Amino acid sequence: MNLQLTRYSGNPILVPSPLNAWETDNVFNAAAVRFNGLVYMHYRAQGLDRISRIGCAISADGYHFNRLLEPVLTPANEYESFGVEDPRITELDGIFYMFYTAYSPHGTRISLARSPNLIAWERMGMVLPDEDNKDAVLFPEKIGGHYVMFHRRPPDIWLAYSDDLLHWTDHQSIMQPRPGQWDSVRIGAGGPVFKTEWGWLNFYHGYNEDRVYCLGIALHDLRNPAKILKRQGEPILCPIGPFEVWGDVPNVVFTCGGIETNDTYDIYYGGGDHVMAVASVSKGEVRAFAQG
Repeated sequence: MNLQLTRYSGNPILVPSPLNAWETDNVFNAAAVRFNGLVYMHYRAQGLDRISRIGCAISADGYHFNRLLEPVLTPANEYESFGVEDPRITELDGIFYMFYTAYSPHGTRISLARSPNLIAWERMGMVLPDEDNKDAVLFPEKIGGHYVMFHRRPPDIWLAYSDDLLHWTDHQSIMQPRPGQWDSVRIGAGGPVFKTEWGWLNFYHGYNEDRVYCLGIALHDLRNPAKILKRQGEPILCPIGPFEVWGDVPNVVFTCGGIETNDTYDIYYGGGDHVMAVASVSKGEVRAFAQG
């Protein structure tokens, strides 16, 4: 069976705010984490200066959000001078780790910060500082005693391992674009993977020659995530709604995170690089995909 995400009828769930100068233009590409019974959404925001900052909005139900008045992460170093972008957040041993893209005249660099509470963030520095890279995602547990991450050396999704979160080795390309399909030009990881009894569930993005960004799904082996057990041929979400087709960048749906409920996987995504939305798939449907 082909999985499809079902959009929340109240989308979009977060739009730019005219009250805060740093988020008047776009709010998109958010991490999503459940903590103390609440859903925290850390989103990329742009104001009139077009510098990306990371804001935080909090919800009791995952649909209706109240946002903090100030960003939780703003550019503070030379390598972030053009902005901090596209956060992905993973909890490990009671600490939240955020991979984000630092953007400067030198290009894009994967950077890392940590927090005990999702509000106050301590920078840990750049990861792979000598190369343009992005779309880094930390796995929610160690494998074989090592930290694991996806990252993106164009045009593929790569896997790497680390003992300290800053120095990464054993890099290998594990997923590639598929000629003639919706993800034919470039792919990248979405949010942190979900652990299931059948494997790691990976919601990823890709685009084709027309630069239409869609979301796909793959299943990775639990012990060796370089091994792809399943990869759906059709996308699970493509831009069709007005706020997805028309935005700051047209024809884009892009995820940096989701949450697991008792019955569903709720995937938060940016529409048109302009607003935030959410769509869901049931665990029963995922089970049928994994076992089919």
